[in-house]
Amino acid sequence: MPRHRHALTAAATALVLSVSSAGCADSHEGPVTLRLVAADYEVGGQSDSTEQYWDALITAFEAAHPGIKVEVEVVSWDSVDRKVAGMVEEGEAPDLAQIGAYADYAKRGELYAAESLLSVRVQANFLRPFSTAGEQGTEQYGMPFAASTRLLFYNEELFAKAGVAQPPRTWDELKSVAHRLKSRTGVRYPMAVPLGPEEAQMETMAWMLGGGGGYTSPSGSYAISSEENVDSLDWLKANLVKEGLTGPVSPEQLNRKEAYAAFLRGEVGMVNGFPSLLQDAQKAGIKVGTVAVPGRDAKTPPAPGVVDWIMAFKRNGHPEELGTFLNFVFSDENVREFATRNNLLPVTMSVTGQMRAAERYRDLWKFLDELPASQLPPVNKTSWTLVSASTKRNIGSAMTPGGSPAKALRQIADDAKKAESGR
Repeated sequence: MPRHRHALTAAATALVLSVSSAGCADSHEGPVTLRLVAADYEVGGQSDSTEQYWDALITAFEAAHPGIKVEVEVVSWDSVDRKVAGMVEEGEAPDLAQIGAYADYAKRGELYAAESLLSVRVQANFLRPFSTAGEQGTEQYGMPFAASTRLLFYNEELFAKAGVAQPPRTWDELKSVAHRLKSRTGVRYPMAVPLGPEEAQMETMAWMLGGGGGYTSPSGSYAISSEENVDSLDWLKANLVKEGLTGPVSPEQLNRKEAYAAFLRGEVGMVNGFPSLLQDAQKAGIKVGTVAVPGRDAKTPPAPGVVDWIMAFKRNGHPEELGTFLNFVFSDENVREFATRNNLLPVTMSVTGQMRAAERYRDLWKFLDELPASQLPPVNKTSWTLVSASTKRNIGSAMTPGGSPAKALRQIADDAKKAESGR
């Protein structure tokens, strides 16, 4: 549905002043309406902050560019990728999509290259690992919109009640802590493991990396059903799921948003979380500790990293108007506002430097420290959208009583092979 109008905030008014003149299209005869489909970043489902962000930004943008209108539809993360894919398949691609993957659309020639839309200053300001991940060949098509890494979140009050003095660094320590949380405090979810379809691909990746594996090998080829990955998920199933340490909702039915909402209610001892959860937990009065995601041994594995993308589809044209809007979206004021509002990591060098230098962003420093060594999913593979969807669809079954991690990973690997070969 199109956005609802909210009162113009002081922050939104200030954003008007940051409008870039690059690609200005105010002289266009008659208004042009751009349609944007955007993901909902509300981790607990308690407010409409994402919609408010876009409403304020668009109100400011339209005030400065009366010849361009923007309509935004904010869609839950568990369905936004499918929604955009369906729109494209039906020949009704939006002008802009802010979702989790871009590469398959770029391969099919459906996207504008960033260079044709953004000013040189804006494009050069992206953090280099993100702009590289957004490339197909030598052209950048995926424009990084938001970034995060994962840390293990734990409820400090529950830890204190259970007599746990230190957060876990290894899987064995995590299992021991989970047992103490269950037996001494009766916590509903000692270790929440959301492998439901909303974002199972990232939770899966955290366990893969912890066991020395990952979606790809060092050469970049898929290694989904590797021995390391099978062993990691076997450990998870045998030591946490079967031991009743993952909560009353089985992992295959537990989505990230629901796991985070339970954390905000004080029902979760530990969960792998991204920065947004920290902000919401503080608002909910939860005393939160964070530590690097544990691995099989004491050697800290790379943190799972995530970059969400915004992309511009060619179908409806209007490159000048798209460029005008996107240059505005990536102004320092807007990038910083979105990162601050959602406790996420900025995607530009300028805002990263600003946040690293300001004490008010101290909560994000630990995540920023993890980012350089973090590992992204293979988002620049054109097959990643299908592989991610297969992971969401299949991996939860591995944790059911009759399920098999090896079988689920082989199915995902087979789907990856088919996607790579174009079958």
